[in-house]
Amino acid sequence: MAGKDLGEQAVPHSSPNTTSHKRKFAAGAVLCLAALAILRNCATTPTTWSFLSNSSKSRLDLQCQQADPLFPSRKTKELDDMESYLTSDDFRNVAIERLSGAVKIPTQSYDDMGDIGADPRWDIFYSFADYLSKTYPLAHATLQLEKVNTHGLLYTWTGTNPGLKPNLLMAHQDVVPVPDSTLKQWTHPPFSGHYDGKFVWGRGASDCKNQLMAILNAIEALIAADFTPQRTLILSFGFDEEISGGEGAKHLSAYLLKKLGHNSIAAIVDEGAVNIESWGANFAIPGVAEKGYVDVDIVVRMPGGHSSIPPPHNGIGVASELITLIEANRYEPHLADENPYLGLLQCGEKYAPEFPHQLGKLLDKRSRRHGTCNKKDDLALEAAKAGPGIKYLFTTSVAVDIIHGGVKTNALPERTQFTVNHRINVGSTSSQVKSHISSLAAQVAEKYNLTLHAFTGEETPSSISLSHGPTILEPAPITPTSLVQSSSSSNASVSTTTTPFALLAGTTRALYGRDLIVSPGLMTGNTDTRFYWDLSEHIFRYGPGWDREQVGLGNIHTVDEKVGVTAHLDTVKWMVGWIRNVDEAVI
Repeated sequence: MAGKDLGEQAVPHSSPNTTSHKRKFAAGAVLCLAALAILRNCATTPTTWSFLSNSSKSRLDLQCQQADPLFPSRKTKELDDMESYLTSDDFRNVAIERLSGAVKIPTQSYDDMGDIGADPRWDIFYSFADYLSKTYPLAHATLQLEKVNTHGLLYTWTGTNPGLKPNLLMAHQDVVPVPDSTLKQWTHPPFSGHYDGKFVWGRGASDCKNQLMAILNAIEALIAADFTPQRTLILSFGFDEEISGGEGAKHLSAYLLKKLGHNSIAAIVDEGAVNIESWGANFAIPGVAEKGYVDVDIVVRMPGGHSSIPPPHNGIGVASELITLIEANRYEPHLADENPYLGLLQCGEKYAPEFPHQLGKLLDKRSRRHGTCNKKDDLALEAAKAGPGIKYLFTTSVAVDIIHGGVKTNALPERTQFTVNHRINVGSTSSQVKSHISSLAAQVAEKYNLTLHAFTGEETPSSISLSHGPTILEPAPITPTSLVQSSSSSNASVSTTTTPFALLAGTTRALYGRDLIVSPGLMTGNTDTRFYWDLSEHIFRYGPGWDREQVGLGNIHTVDEKVGVTAHLDTVKWMVGWIRNVDEAVI
């Protein structure tokens, strides 16, 4: 192959030949196919705008309805004593000690981890499992513990009523590695678990040992209060979420799916969005959806040679031109009707005193269904002005993250490769992303007389080849967010029951009060729940702890990660309320 490549490099490209016609035809064909795909999308997407209501007031009355605070109805002296204990200084000290101890165990997961049993870096998870066993003796004496793929921890608290779908709580044991180069930048050592009177410091304190330890604290307290669940409770703790969950959550979910079946779980809660202040109001925004994901690898193959006699454009230059074209043709913000951020805007309009007037006007004009071909999404464009952190809740993101090309300063690059990461907007698909980037690559391929291989698995000399990475995720199924659901029986009677979202909202408002508005939220990244879609229609990515004095996410993934003890204790209380409320509910 190398000899053939060198032979082609010696052929002048100044005059057209049969090969060049074929290359131009191939590139042009991709452009035409992309155009046809766009036209087809236009033809099948409704383009008429119909207003939600002629009355702005009636529209506001209907949108963003709030669940009443929900308190468990089952009462015993032991449960009342437990609630008092969870607010005591004694429990505060115990919870701090437990979380600090967990942070001291450096359960780091690395991108280049080898096989379990062969790579000794996995062995730290034995220590962490032992720590949990010693720290929570009642939980380990009462719940069944199964270890899936060695380090996946699957706890089952069997309920008294096997006819009820189980309740599932998730967290992950692993943490992002701490580079040695950052050690001196930490206020307190990253695996010290230092408590300064307000925060517990260290890697994993916020992401996600706070949630994992809060879950087990809740279980330990409930067992001590003689609580016996009707509904089976399952705890699923992966151990490689920070490196995509292929050894942990993937195996745990497959085990549960085989054991319990499709849509067998009543509700799932995992780490995720937190409570925020915005527009002069406080919001809980549990994630009910996640954006999709696809990496596109692009290879530019061009003739090499000595750099003292360069052509007008070599492979790196052509790759740079394609990167520039990709960055110049980013996706427009678009708020699909099903995007949870639209729900947050509606909640903001209804309840927030400082909600922007212009956004309110555009919401008034919002239609039930709207076209995407000839009309810009004015609401999305206006909302995007709040900054990239908001914009990318309803925009497909594009980022060139990796590039390689060239081996010597005196040799022209023969192969240049770069990777473009996409987080796919709700309402879009990976196929649309591939079509869009193929159309851009076709323009450059045609300009430089290169063959285009768009997701065909081919790579030849004098070509541009596109392929996708090993993981393609479409945007996640969206969890229903209605407060009640109706069902019909055989005698045609209709009954209504509460929903998991209503339970979550009611549990949250019981803890924090009616002033907290609960709205659907969206995750721009992906959690371990991506492996659990087949197990439940009701998946929530939510970190319920709330320290109003702590701004942001506690420096997750960076120097000085920490979590407020107030937030940690509230997470425990929320877990207790959630477990009890779901246990009593008819869903």
